[in-house]
Amino acid sequence: MRDTVAVMVNIDKKALRAKLFEKRAGLSPEQRLEGSRGVIELIRSLAEWKTASEVLIYWPIKGEVDVRPLTTELWQRGCKVLMPRCRPDAFGEMDIACASCEDELTPGPFTIMEPDVEKCPPVGTCSPDIALVPGVCFDRRGYRLGFGGGYYDRLLASKEMKDTLTIGIGYDFQLVKELPIQPWDMPVDIVCTEEELWHP
Repeated sequence: MRDTVAVMVNIDKKALRAKLFEKRAGLSPEQRLEGSRGVIELIRSLAEWKTASEVLIYWPIKGEVDVRPLTTELWQRGCKVLMPRCRPDAFGEMDIACASCEDELTPGPFTIMEPDVEKCPPVGTCSPDIALVPGVCFDRRGYRLGFGGGYYDRLLASKEMKDTLTIGIGYDFQLVKELPIQPWDMPVDIVCTEEELWHP
């Protein structure tokens, strides 16, 4: 899926974000399915995945890599499945809660499925073995371009996450050579696309 999007790293983040949204929206259902399957296969090949007992994962929206089969697998394994929940009264901040099944999820402020506030209280600390992190784009240093709210940057910077294996998830065209970064940007440990597990 790689194309000339990769040459856009020198333009501003807003324009790059728009271009990548357009590219992702243009994927066919077959391309999304094939790409998601490739990512899932590579995640399952990690030794850390096979032994993880607590994982932070996301629910996909707007053509993101669909990791829901991994979520189902974790539930079947009896793992602790953590998911983010946006705070409706605090832009850029989110709680982390544990969901034990899909019935405990509900649409949040941005229509993203997230743990129901009535069924899933926030966890005291978030120190999972693995965190699967979505993004608009990643570079080969592990830096991430998100939606612009800083939600994951705040989470990844927390001291509780220092021992967590963080894995950026995206399609192959979402991995570029270099992104413009700010001092508060937090890199991930691995970037996983359908083509490769990239260790920055």
